[in-house]
Order: sequence, then structure tokens, then C-alpha cells
Amino acid sequence: MNVKDAIKQRHCIRSFSDKIPSPNIIREMVKYANLAPSAGNLQARDFIIVDDFEIKKRLGIAALDQDFIAEAPVNIVVCANLNRISSYGKRGRELYCIQDSAVAVEHILLVAVDYGLDACWVGAFDEIAVSEILSLPSHVRPVAIIPIGYSKGEVVSTARMDPRSLIHYNEW
Repeated sequence: MNVKDAIKQRHCIRSFSDKIPSPNIIREMVKYANLAPSAGNLQARDFIIVDDFEIKKRLGIAALDQDFIAEAPVNIVVCANLNRISSYGKRGRELYCIQDSAVAVEHILLVAVDYGLDACWVGAFDEIAVSEILSLPSHVRPVAIIPIGYSKGEVVSTARMDPRSLIHYNEW
């Protein structure tokens, strides 16, 4: 599959079947996520794979009661590793590691499409609660929860704005 097709086919799913993705595929997804660009090639991101139902349920509650998180067979929690980006100071801790994590999330979503999987990027959650649920050290900050699996139903595409309305030019 070419990257343009993967981008066009990517969508967010909030209803998952019981079919479980292969652990090898999940590991491959993390491998490709870590090929994403990062500030200074420091790769200031960590990946927590969650397949335990009780932990997924608690994550769903921490994510503003988004129950589909527990329904998904697997979740990958992408985290910013603040220690690994410390050479960039405050800007690295507040921005670069978040950018590094975000681009890794997008890689996961695109690789999911390539494997015929469905996923959703969840950023709405109580960061402190998620950190406690996953027993994260203080230098590891959760950035996104990605429920992954196979869609239970029909996929419906969402409308997009006309790109021409998003383009702005700086006139000199």
C-alpha cells in the first residue's frame, strides 16, 4: 500500500470486534512508530502496550469515560520521555518530546491501515490518572492512547475542510 492510500483510508474507530491482532503486528507497529523523526534523533518517546482488560477499563474511565478504550483488544499508550530530551532544555521538555510522540502516533495509525487494523487517536484524558494507572515514572508523560483492533461495523468517513481554506501566505 502506498502512503497516500494509507492516509486516505485512515479513520478513527470507536467500536471494536473481539478479533485480536497478532502480538507480532503490534510489535511491528511500535518498530515503525520509532522510525518517525525526532528532535536530535533522541527518540524521546516510549510505548506502553496494554491488553489487560482491567487496565484498559481504568484507562477508559481516565479518558473521560470513553468505554471503547476497554473494548479494543490492545491499546498503545504513547508517552514523551522527558529525560531523553533534556539536552534541549525547557523547549525540548515542553514541545519537542510532544512533537516526537505525535509523529510516532501518526506512524502507528498509518501502519495500522497497512495491516488492515483500525484505531483511534485519543488525547482527551486525565494525564495524572493515566500516569498512575500505568505506574509511569515522573519523567514519562502520556501523550496519546491508541485503541487498536478490527472494526465491529461499517466505517464511515468524516468530512474534511477544503484545503484551500486552510492555506495562508505571508506576503513580504
